[in-house]
Amino acid sequence: MASPSGTKTNIGFYSILILTIGCGLALLSFSGSGFVFSQRAPLSKLTLSDIPFNGERAYEHLKTVCAIGPRISGTQGMLDQQAYLVKHFESIGGKVTLQSFDIRHPETGERTTLANLIVEWHPEREERILVACHYDTRPFPDQDPNPRLRREPFIGANDGGSGVGLLCELGTMMPQFESKYGIDFVLFDGEELVYDDRDKYFLGSEHFSNEYIRNPPRHKYRSGILLDMVGDAELQVFRESLSMSWPETRPIVLDIWKTAEDLGVKEFISRTRHEIRDDHLALRNIAKIPTCDIIDFDYPRPGNVNYWHTTKDVPENCSALSLAKVGWVVHEYLKRLK
Repeated sequence: MASPSGTKTNIGFYSILILTIGCGLALLSFSGSGFVFSQRAPLSKLTLSDIPFNGERAYEHLKTVCAIGPRISGTQGMLDQQAYLVKHFESIGGKVTLQSFDIRHPETGERTTLANLIVEWHPEREERILVACHYDTRPFPDQDPNPRLRREPFIGANDGGSGVGLLCELGTMMPQFESKYGIDFVLFDGEELVYDDRDKYFLGSEHFSNEYIRNPPRHKYRSGILLDMVGDAELQVFRESLSMSWPETRPIVLDIWKTAEDLGVKEFISRTRHEIRDDHLALRNIAKIPTCDIIDFDYPRPGNVNYWHTTKDVPENCSALSLAKVGWVVHEYLKRLK
């Protein structure tokens, strides 16, 4: 996930007042769509055993890819991750394609091959839904509060690993998925192959979107869901501002959050909080696929502490229960589509 200069970012968000409420503190913030209280939302009382989505297995996949180390685009770590994911998705019945493309490396200038990983489920179905995440990690934890750590390895458990872990488990449910829609998973490379803010973000989603327009497939995507930073152990998923502002994506957001409400997943909070520049921009603006962003940008919680792009983005700050809650909501939403 990116930064305020044109990447995964929270645009125009600033705190304006700290209030003491009862025996705790709440942060009153302005997010471009009104004032919101950013205190910790009430937790669902759901446990892993209550949820028909195996969050423990999703979390094991997250830990496995993190154990590889950094998965920077064009590196051996990314190749090792690709091999693991291809083997996994093929073993559970997915049709896997690597959509390769070359870029000039922003640091070295050398030609570098990147690859989006596409997994098709029920490819015979011509109407399709896209479920996406990015699977590369940022080169460095450049937002770490300790300047001496900003060139250390960045693991990217939540920002890079959580969507991967969730899709690995969601894939086990896809062979039995009964719907008129086929589902495609797309794992984008090059979301943040960024060494400084002059470098270009969203390389994989832009390539995918341009190819979708230049060489239209026989199928058509009705809509898309982007999963980003969905493993936070202190999960709070607000509605993303751009997804709510676009008339073609707003109904998707409302339906997903209504699904969460029906399931009792209270961590999907029915308030708009952040405007995020993310891979859903290319899908919506270039490919014309209406795509909403499901993202918990307040990692670990609203306030002054943030693990985003720091050495704190490790598996220990993610959880199986959070992955289970988001995975359940997404799967149930897909099942309800008519």
